[in-house]
Amino acid sequence: MNVKFQHISLNILQAITPEQAWHYHIIPFNIQNNHIDFYIDKEYSSSNTEAELEILFGKSIRFTATEGADINQALSKLYPRNRDQKNLKVRQKSEDFLFELIYEAYSIGSSDIHIESYEEESRVRFRIDGKLIERYTIAREEYPALVNKIKIKANLDIAEKRLPQDGRIFFKEEDKSMDIRVSVLPSMFGEKVVMRLLNKESTDIDINTLGFGKEQLENYLEGTRKSNGIILISGPTGSGKTTTLYATLKILNKPEVNILTIEDPIEYTLEGVNQVQLKEAIGLTFSSALRTFLRQDPDIIMLGEIRDPDTAQMATRAALTGHLVLSTIHTNSAIGTITRLSDMNVPGYLIASTLNLSVAQRLVRLLCPHCKKKEKFNVSCLPHNYRPEKKPDSHYVAAGCEECFYTGYKGRKAVYEVIPVTGEISEHIRKGTLDAEIVKENTSVRFLHESAFELFCNGKTSIEEIYPILLTGTY
Repeated sequence: MNVKFQHISLNILQAITPEQAWHYHIIPFNIQNNHIDFYIDKEYSSSNTEAELEILFGKSIRFTATEGADINQALSKLYPRNRDQKNLKVRQKSEDFLFELIYEAYSIGSSDIHIESYEEESRVRFRIDGKLIERYTIAREEYPALVNKIKIKANLDIAEKRLPQDGRIFFKEEDKSMDIRVSVLPSMFGEKVVMRLLNKESTDIDINTLGFGKEQLENYLEGTRKSNGIILISGPTGSGKTTTLYATLKILNKPEVNILTIEDPIEYTLEGVNQVQLKEAIGLTFSSALRTFLRQDPDIIMLGEIRDPDTAQMATRAALTGHLVLSTIHTNSAIGTITRLSDMNVPGYLIASTLNLSVAQRLVRLLCPHCKKKEKFNVSCLPHNYRPEKKPDSHYVAAGCEECFYTGYKGRKAVYEVIPVTGEISEHIRKGTLDAEIVKENTSVRFLHESAFELFCNGKTSIEEIYPILLTGTY
């Protein structure tokens, strides 16, 4: 983006709406009491446009004519928009700023809205493809009213400003519906609000498109076909574990099978699956729900997360008594999952006899196919101790275009590490001697860093995106 657009403050940018910016091909850069200065695409600059804007804003207008390509690039970066014109019309009808925020975030594919207050001003940020971008500033005096409006819609106590609160908003507009998880956290200069946009439809989840390699998918599906045992998926928050579980349940969901889930939150609605929302405040925890599930004649049980020894032992007991249990766990690798279960006081012989699969995953941003640039590969871009089996002659780097809002990235893909618990692996788990070398000797497993490096070599992502994952494979 041209340097002259990079230092325009959010206060000036939000003086006009994205619709106005795109309609007139303008970007404000200076606002005084009596006039506004705009950069404008020179092909849109005319006395008629000037007259319209003077009526619209009630100020005199001054234009600085600019190349159309520069304006288009800046508009995509500063005023990202949904390209579906029907959606744009719905947004223009609304005068409710909260509705505007939710709808804009949904339209451009944001997963979270962050609303936060500081000493001088407040701001709104959207998370897109795992990264936060600053979108609006809010006057300090307007911030409490916005927070209260969110609290009212989420059925929270507007008088309680000292303790964290959690709630939900069900958002529906024409053919669009979302479940929004709301978290309010007291901070030094006011309450911080995070709204997680949950897509309630599961129709677009396809396990074949998540990122599994051919052999990984075969091993994974083979593990899910067993009538009992545990399948555990590990990774940090936001790595796509729950989406993988839902894609799995979609395959396993059949009329002759009773599936029960306990989740926090319920992110997708699955027709034919009995889904239960976690409510720790009234004692409905993962472990207590699991105890009840065992009296509900289940075939398959999905636990949102194994967090404590009680839940881990209950999950093991369920697997031993003939149920297939799917869950997530917070570890850094598939091998680390086994260590974590041991730390939760699950004996090695029980892990060995119940664990079908240990899976680890990460989400990697994909380079925008419209603008990525090819460069000669230099081994110095890799972590110092990383030794890949093969090195590419060239690789791709992020550039930026209108299609990707000039971020250089568009969409994300999961990379996986799938360890099937075979006879040899099971024996080492029982003895407590399992490590990466033994896994490599006894299976054809691709570790996370190998899957990520393959994605890089295929030109799908950049070295910056996979660098942290490659560090797990240094030696």
